[in-house]
Amino acid sequence: MAKVEDKIDLYDDRGNVLASDVPLDAISPLRNAAIKRIISLTIRTGATDMAKLDKKLKTGEIAGKGMVIRGVGRDINVMGNVEAIAEQVEDMLRVEEGDDTRVELIAGGKRMLTEVPTARILSDYSVGLTAAMGALTHAIIDVCDVSMWDAPYVHAAVWGMYPQDPDPADGAVKMLVDIPMKNEGPGFVLRNIPVNHLAATVRKRALQGAALTMILEEAGQYEMGNCMGPHERGHLLDLAYEGLNANNMLHDLIKENGKTGTLADVVYSGVEKAKADGVIKPLKKMPSGFVVYDADDMQLWNAYASAIMLAAVCVNTASMRAGQPVPSNIMYANVLMEQETGLPGVDNGMAQGASVSSSFFSHSIYGGGGPGVFYGNHIVTRHAKGQFIPCFCAAMCIDADTMYFTPSRTSALYGEVLGAIPEFAEPMKAVADGAKELM
Repeated sequence: MAKVEDKIDLYDDRGNVLASDVPLDAISPLRNAAIKRIISLTIRTGATDMAKLDKKLKTGEIAGKGMVIRGVGRDINVMGNVEAIAEQVEDMLRVEEGDDTRVELIAGGKRMLTEVPTARILSDYSVGLTAAMGALTHAIIDVCDVSMWDAPYVHAAVWGMYPQDPDPADGAVKMLVDIPMKNEGPGFVLRNIPVNHLAATVRKRALQGAALTMILEEAGQYEMGNCMGPHERGHLLDLAYEGLNANNMLHDLIKENGKTGTLADVVYSGVEKAKADGVIKPLKKMPSGFVVYDADDMQLWNAYASAIMLAAVCVNTASMRAGQPVPSNIMYANVLMEQETGLPGVDNGMAQGASVSSSFFSHSIYGGGGPGVFYGNHIVTRHAKGQFIPCFCAAMCIDADTMYFTPSRTSALYGEVLGAIPEFAEPMKAVADGAKELM
């Protein structure tokens, strides 16, 4: 990777310092052990609702999509044998003793977490799903002594409509990432995670949600080839300031304006901060008295602008306890930054442009989706390079269940199972600890 000289201080979502004088490249997805583990777990970890699977087999609701095959219910006692099933799943998944295979029962055996070992991922991350479903199918058949005549019902309950439908969305095992055929193109794997899944995983804590989302978004930028050469530093600065609260700027902007401030107040505070820190400086004064600003370091200005944008979203959505305004928040935060300084907004206007289209899709021709079902892979949100979707996640963390598609409605399983993993629950701390290992 390119040599990056910048150093930052990392803070948590409460304004507590986590690591000081951190080299910027220590938060790189290519070097930081915690980020590497977050990415590894994202493509290896599955969550299974064992109680729901037990019910599916007993009622014949095995085909998914609201279809019930009446008269085919089988009394296969999954819940009564859940510990033995989990043990056998782990045995089948393990490649060798001491590897990173993990199977754990949660909520009294009603939920099961599976971490497929890294050794099984040969060329395609889909094995995190397929290996878990294959092992679960065989474990139920073996432990519950299912006959050859009833085994297809177990397969259908675990795999859903696969292979008739290549997408096993109705299967028993759920992952954060979607199947390869649903990725918009090369490098979109980590950007293809619905906002609500991430909001639920961090238990609806806005800055932690933004951090986890941006870690995955920026890792996606590396995989898309957008972080080559001089562009790498810009992406790391964006991740630092917007995602990881570098120098406590994000926390301070929210705290300073949280009680009585408006979206505009956050922008004005952020611009004044950029002036005071020497990030932007006057270029010329127009006849009207308007001062046009310049930046010697446009990448650092973009990082500041990204943090300002997220802080503005947090203050405005929190004031109404609702996630609906996030597209317009992004739009107007960028408009105000441009009008206040004469400098481009986040990602040279890409965030502002994406806000227009995402607002149109969620509030106009569709009207029923809402911010929580968007993701970086979506046709209207894919254009901004990493800075956009973290704002959506923060907004849905703040949302007080005013939306139809809330995290609790669409993603409760992810919160219950994946939220127990330390790196997912506390991504800001995990990355700071990983950075300290490199110092």
